[in-house]
Amino acid sequence: MRNKFVEAGIEVWRNGWYQFARQLQSPNFGARPAQTVIDLIVIHSISLPPGQYGGNEVQALFTNSLDWTKHPYYLSIQGIEVSAHFFITRNGELWQFVSCDDRAWHAGESTYRGRSNCNDDSIGIELEGLEGQVFESAQYETLASLSSSIASNYPIRHIAGHEHIAPGRKFDPGTGFDWVLMQQSLGWTDQYFP
Repeated sequence: MRNKFVEAGIEVWRNGWYQFARQLQSPNFGARPAQTVIDLIVIHSISLPPGQYGGNEVQALFTNSLDWTKHPYYLSIQGIEVSAHFFITRNGELWQFVSCDDRAWHAGESTYRGRSNCNDDSIGIELEGLEGQVFESAQYETLASLSSSIASNYPIRHIAGHEHIAPGRKFDPGTGFDWVLMQQSLGWTDQYFP
């Protein structure tokens, strides 16, 4: 049965939900097109407001409950409806908002490996951080563990940054993200990486 991966007697995946993540369902998702092959992981970075960490603003954004009046920056994004499948905080805590079987709204206008609309066949992971700045060891540990488990449950063949699928429009996770460390942690060959 697809989407059921058992590890040490624990059902790790259930209907696209990863059992080791805190679950907070977002209304911002849709069905994937029929016959979609989920073979891409997209890495993003986000912080709200930009450069500030540790609050629950990202969770509020993904659940359409962000108080737009709380910070001047929020007025520039007021009303957007976005989501990602996962969010990893600075201390490595993992949140899930959308089942991986469904289409999260994280990529926007995008093209990669000869296909457009990357939301259709990708899993989006947001790291709490600012594009171009460094990320924490705990985030890489959670990201590697999560990516490995995703690849055990879905036919992942590619992992890329938002900057790679929407070049010139998006710049995250940026120069502070350590792709070499990520590749070493996963043990995946060059063909997986941008």
